Amino acid sequence: MEFETMLYTLEDNIARVTINREKSFNSVNGQAAKDLHDIVNMMSGDKNVRAVVITGAGEKAFCAGGDIGEFYENKDRLEALVREMTGYLHIAISRLAWLDAPVIAAVNGAAAGAGLSLAACSDLVIASDKAKFTSAYTHIGLTPDGSSTYFLTRVIGRRRALELYLTNRTLNAHEALDWGLVNKVVAPTDLQAEVDKLAHSLAKGPTLAHGGVKRLVLMSPNDTLESQMERETREITRMVTTKDAQDGIASFVAKQKPSFEGR
Repeated sequence: MEFETMLYTLEDNIARVTINREKSFNSVNGQAAKDLHDIVNMMSGDKNVRAVVITGAGEKAFCAGGDIGEFYENKDRLEALVREMTGYLHIAISRLAWLDAPVIAAVNGAAAGAGLSLAACSDLVIASDKAKFTSAYTHIGLTPDGSSTYFLTRVIGRRRALELYLTNRTLNAHEALDWGLVNKVVAPTDLQAEVDKLAHSLAKGPTLAHGGVKRLVLMSPNDTLESQMERETREITRMVTTKDAQDGIASFVAKQKPSFEGR
């Protein structure tokens, strides 16, 4: 299936989503928000998707945030445009968060605004050492969207999140690693290989268990100790009935390497 602003492929159980607006630094316009929504909606119903990689086209930008040029061109209907865009974007991010398949952000360049949000909401982040991270919202008199006030605050903490929002500080890749925003920093020439290695490893794993881990971590800040442990009980008792868990247990006893099928 083809999309106007995105490239999408599915091979070896790895779904690859590329924001394909290189001339606009992979900024998100109305069509891009809708395309991402449609892609994630499609992935949500596809059991063959066992890992997801999100990146931007070219070498300069992962995603430069909202398309401010489109905002200006539509200043007479800007409120309606932003409501529509965030509607599509937020549904996409919600469904990515609840997807069983782990989501990897391959940050190949600048991640600003909604790009920072996409990195923050991803399960794992590998960044080029040329990548930069900034909020940029208040720089033009706006507030954050794309879930970053939820995920970024949980990833780096309230103080650092506020620093990014209020000062529009730009983090280089190594500062982002130190802050816990990314998992690994590599040379630009090594980014694709590192992401591919991780994606293939995850795509061969117990996909349903990966989804269970994501749900438990996502809900943990909202639960008491006892309610979170009850949630853990529900997840693990559900997992023991899956084929992957049964094969994994049998392989462990037989001292063999399990071969998971995502079932």
